[in-house]
Amino acid sequence: MARPDGRALDALRPVEMTVGFQRMAEGSVLYRAGSTVVLATASVDEKVPPWMEGKGKGWVTAEYQMHPRSNPKARENRDGRGKAPSGRTQEIQRLIGRALRAAVDMKRLGERQIAIDCDILEADGGTRTASITAGFVALCLALDKLTKSGKLKSPCLREPVAAISVGYLDNGAHELALDLVYLEDSRAEVDLNLVATRSGAVIEVQGTAEGAPVPRKDIDRMIDLGIVGIEHLTRIQEKVLASAGVELSSLVIKSP
Repeated sequence: MARPDGRALDALRPVEMTVGFQRMAEGSVLYRAGSTVVLATASVDEKVPPWMEGKGKGWVTAEYQMHPRSNPKARENRDGRGKAPSGRTQEIQRLIGRALRAAVDMKRLGERQIAIDCDILEADGGTRTASITAGFVALCLALDKLTKSGKLKSPCLREPVAAISVGYLDNGAHELALDLVYLEDSRAEVDLNLVATRSGAVIEVQGTAEGAPVPRKDIDRMIDLGIVGIEHLTRIQEKVLASAGVELSSLVIKSP
């Protein structure tokens, strides 16, 4: 089957990351996956929200926003400018927060908060998964800065985390496709979003059949394909961090 961008069914879109794109944040990365572009920043606050004070634990939270011209159709008002954040926006930023909190031991982080802001500059499918993958890089940059400044005394990362979409295509053959562009996403019988660690431990699965129910074995196949893509993405994350002088292994908790 020919895909809109000519990739093989099991191939990721080309990934590019520019680290330090936003100079004011403790961690930032401009992330490109094909034609989807995300700016992810990590900001450190040396205190936690009031409801967490005194618990000896930190917090990781996230916000997600579409740029007004992130799609080709027309300009859209920003969330918060004359309208409340949409249900979609709230759902996605909660997903990003859950995904990145799963990567961190909050007790080791200490009583501080790291906020991950994900701004979608261009959207061509997979904006939530790109935000998680980019957000993890921004998070690592911030943790590295805390470590080198002496504020963070020991590693607090459990394992690298990334996310990817997998499509169950309505083409008669029920083929699976990794890392969907918008055109594929809009036509797939199932667009499954997977968040997982490098070792294949699953953090979250989102997927709904748009028409007929999908056999369990095919959902399992989708997850298996997604795990392969995530493992590859975490290797890219590690290489990008290394190029910025950050040794990912130094941020990860050592096994006893």
